[in-house]
Amino acid sequence: MSVQRNSEIKSIQGNEGTKIKQYFHPHNTLNGINYSIAQFTLESGMQSKPHKLKSSEIYYILEGSAVLTVDEEPHKIEKDDSLYISPNSKQFIKNVGSGDLRFLCIVEPAWKAENEVLLE
Repeated sequence: MSVQRNSEIKSIQGNEGTKIKQYFHPHNTLNGINYSIAQFTLESGMQSKPHKLKSSEIYYILEGSAVLTVDEEPHKIEKDDSLYISPNSKQFIKNVGSGDLRFLCIVEPAWKAENEVLLE
């Protein structure tokens, strides 16, 4: 078993413009998982950089509202909404709310830097 406490995880700045807290990833979990789960935070009015991942992703909105654009198709999503993103899809998310946007991103297979391509 592995317990990750939000209060003990330090945020890092993501290349795409978000603050990230990595909860579970094969490099920090003892049970050999093949996926990763991270919490992302994006300030009001901000947007991540367009990017693609070789992995599939699921976004789950914890707080706030956003427009998540996937392959040029915008999707308005809010607290408790989730969205699946196919591998190699061009994507970016914009915080359209008045407070911080917080969301989980589940990536399978687990996120790796070499599997992400920034498009700008």
